[in-house]
Amino acid sequence: VQLQASGGGLVQAGGSLRLSCAASGRTISSYNMGWFRQAPGKDRVFVAAISVNGGRTVYGDFVKGRFTVSRDNAKNTVYLQMNSLIPEDTAVYYCAADRSTLTLRTSAPWYDYWGRGTLVTVSS
Repeated sequence: VQLQASGGGLVQAGGSLRLSCAASGRTISSYNMGWFRQAPGKDRVFVAAISVNGGRTVYGDFVKGRFTVSRDNAKNTVYLQMNSLIPEDTAVYYCAADRSTLTLRTSAPWYDYWGRGTLVTVSS
């Protein structure tokens, strides 16, 4: 499956962005999906994950209710709604697919497919 994240850009602190992850080549309806981010010079960090039918979600501790992950399997797309953005949210955001659906995983090495990221820049 090929993944492509989009929707990034420059936003002021306190603003919102909605990221999309469009899949092609295979339906994502059989994958758990995750979002990660990587700031310059830092490791890739878990942001959020969602189960195959959207019934379960998990978030990184830093999210604190500001982000919401969702999916539309009919459109083969996963979303990340980000509100109350702060400069520390500045990073390249990546979506990923996990073939194992037993549990929602928060560690990057467990994910099997990765898309090209989209840059989010939050100005103060």
